[in-house]
Amino acid sequence: MTDQSATTISSARRAATVAFGLVAYASFVAVFGYALGFLANTGVPKGIDDGLDTPAATAVVINCGLLGLFAVQHSVMARPWFKRRLTRFVPPAAERSTYVLAASLAVALLIWQWRPLPAAIWSFEAGWAVAALWVVKALGVVIIVGSTFAAGHLKMFGVQQVLTRSPGARGSTGFRRPWLFWIVRHPIMVGFMIAFWASPQMSAGRLLFNTLATGYILVAVRWQERDLQAHFGAPYEEYMRDVPRFLPRLARSTRGRPISPLPAQIGEGQ
Repeated sequence: MTDQSATTISSARRAATVAFGLVAYASFVAVFGYALGFLANTGVPKGIDDGLDTPAATAVVINCGLLGLFAVQHSVMARPWFKRRLTRFVPPAAERSTYVLAASLAVALLIWQWRPLPAAIWSFEAGWAVAALWVVKALGVVIIVGSTFAAGHLKMFGVQQVLTRSPGARGSTGFRRPWLFWIVRHPIMVGFMIAFWASPQMSAGRLLFNTLATGYILVAVRWQERDLQAHFGAPYEEYMRDVPRFLPRLARSTRGRPISPLPAQIGEGQ
């Protein structure tokens, strides 16, 4: 093989990796945007209370299975041992994009196959209460999106890696201190929980989704923190002591001494 041929092949592989990363990111944007409408039950063809009319017991089983599939994908593919094995088959720069694409497909499948359970659990009728809950829900979405940019949006979703041909998202050993992560350790997850539960109407299906999704978050962040402790050691343990997991402190317990800087990948997948 000539040097020119090798260069051509290398360029083609790089172009394919970049294209894959951009497709993965575009799929995330599309699915995330649709999922917001799905969970709000507005603005999209199929909301969380729409779909095939299925017996309640069957619907519960199907919905639990869909959420379980997402949980397995989201957690297993985020583990360091899985990342090491995955990079035997995909370029290291595309590892994060592969995760993002798989997560997007899992969410798309959940939306497509979700079975409604429309029985009402609560429903607010007062205009001020409905408006207030929509504002709170919107605040949750703002926290989610803002947290991704604070933590490094393009890196979190694999775009930076494919453009720079850098290793996977966990390749960085640097520390940063994004402002949202000074308040709580997992602002993205806090945003999701706010967006889930701030709802003027709560159907049985939405309650099932919210309960299981919240339970998964409470478990998954512990797995993530265990990985981060193993990766960063004492600095991350100090960060855990300084900053609460979900609920902000009214007063900083670390007043008078510096707060540990934030690991660059703290906001990444669970």
